[in-house]
Amino acid sequence: MLELSINGQTRQVDAEGDTPLLWVLRDNLGMTGTKYGCGIAQCGACTVLVDGTATRACVTPAESVVGAKVVTIEAVERDPVGAKVVEAWVSRQVAQCGYCQSGQVMAATALLQQTPKPTDEDIAGAMTNLCRCGTYNAIAAAVRQAATA
Repeated sequence: MLELSINGQTRQVDAEGDTPLLWVLRDNLGMTGTKYGCGIAQCGACTVLVDGTATRACVTPAESVVGAKVVTIEAVERDPVGAKVVEAWVSRQVAQCGYCQSGQVMAATALLQQTPKPTDEDIAGAMTNLCRCGTYNAIAAAVRQAATA
């Protein structure tokens, strides 16, 4: 039994410690906003925040986040920065298919929490999630918009 802090709530989870956090979120807790993409931490569809750091949940053992604060897409708008990011995403109509967007929003939120006024280089360095639809220009524009909101 693992005790995890997910979106501000303490959750008891019956899972092996080496179970990837992604599967604990999706299968044990029914939080399907965090997506499975590649399973090897390359695409970023599974990005969540762990103590404010963008983290690939598909390769993060659940036991490694015991004692940490995990935030998923389901709660990102509770944070003022996350709310600005979501507002910019909607305003810019960033999503096409939308599959990667929860991970993109989480990565952008982490960036802006750590670097409130990012340069284009900061954005390029932090926004490494893959988007099969190629919305990278719209993603960067939305990050810049959220930074000035």
